[in-house]
Amino acid sequence: MIDHTGLFVSDYEKSKQFYEAALAPLGYAVLQEFPPAAHGPDSPAIAGFGEPPKPDFWVIGGEPNKPPIHVAFRAVSRTAVEAFYKAAIAAGGRDNGGPGIRAHYHPNYYGAFVLDPDGHNIEAVCHSPE
Repeated sequence: MIDHTGLFVSDYEKSKQFYEAALAPLGYAVLQEFPPAAHGPDSPAIAGFGEPPKPDFWVIGGEPNKPPIHVAFRAVSRTAVEAFYKAAIAAGGRDNGGPGIRAHYHPNYYGAFVLDPDGHNIEAVCHSPE
């Protein structure tokens, strides 16, 4: 089981705002935040997103991951997938595959994909039938 993961972003504040908006429909919020130099003189700003009580997705200021990363967030419903997609696009994300069934994965795979400000492929997916 994965405990947590994260990615590096070029514009910490812009990305933090993007993820706050995009992940809110999935129940995620910033649960921890560390300013620059909190972990040493050269450490970047860091935000931990998740559902209380613990963050499991971290956004770290710095040189963005190359190549960009794909991260998929589990959604409780297809409606939540759609809300994620709308919120992410409104927050400046770029379409990388609107909400819909991806039957090539399995018959109930309902996902939506957006590119974050650094081109990371961010997905929300629901595996349950409608």
